[in-house]
Amino acid sequence: MSYEKVVAVYDTEQNASAALTSLVSAGYRTADISVIRDEGEAEKAGLHEPGVWKRLFGRDLEHDEATVLGRSFKEGSVIVVVRVPETHAPAVMSLLDRHKPVDVLDRVKAYGMAGGTAAAAQARTPAKSADQEMLRLAEEQIDVGKRLVESGHTSIRRYVVEKPVDANITLHEEHAEVIRRAISDPAYVTDTDWSDKTIEVTETMEEAVVNKTAHVIEEVVIRKQGSDRTQTVHDTVRRQQVVVERMPIEIAVKKPV
Repeated sequence: MSYEKVVAVYDTEQNASAALTSLVSAGYRTADISVIRDEGEAEKAGLHEPGVWKRLFGRDLEHDEATVLGRSFKEGSVIVVVRVPETHAPAVMSLLDRHKPVDVLDRVKAYGMAGGTAAAAQARTPAKSADQEMLRLAEEQIDVGKRLVESGHTSIRRYVVEKPVDANITLHEEHAEVIRRAISDPAYVTDTDWSDKTIEVTETMEEAVVNKTAHVIEEVVIRKQGSDRTQTVHDTVRRQQVVVERMPIEIAVKKPV
């Protein structure tokens, strides 16, 4: 597997720290990330000199770029270096670019140098000079957010229903009973009352009386209950690539006549 070093220069410690946090959050190992800052030993180590940077990053680093790294470092800039597989380089460059790295091409011009290739800073893209053209490659990234939408309604309605019920009860009745008996005893003959007389007996009966009482038999609690679910979002992102084709020119050689 081919590896590549992606280098970004930040003029502030805050931006460099933010870039480091983004790299770690994206899953890149801290062992593959170097943060170079001047802690008082830079001049002794020769980090202000272009040659040191060329030895660190190899022959691909142009002299002008190495000079920019040395001078920026001397002025207090922080340099972030990430070693990643070549296929991961575009994604790493995109992460680093979010935190406002130094544009090496602009700094080359600001330092009054002729210019070379700005490979060490953001995208290792050829710089534009008198005999070169610049071709920038873009890549889209997906950023999934979320929003709150209505997914439905739940209606809880209370209403009254009636159902027939049966209950058994014992009812008591009292009625007058008339009993007539024949008398043959002659002693009753002398005790005869010839006056009119009426005897009234009140008859009674019990009837069912229905009373209704209400009591609570159940509580219905209405509340919202939250739950989380993971949804995989499928989409496509675009990425520009470049194909280099070398086409040799055939030169016809005339044979002597």
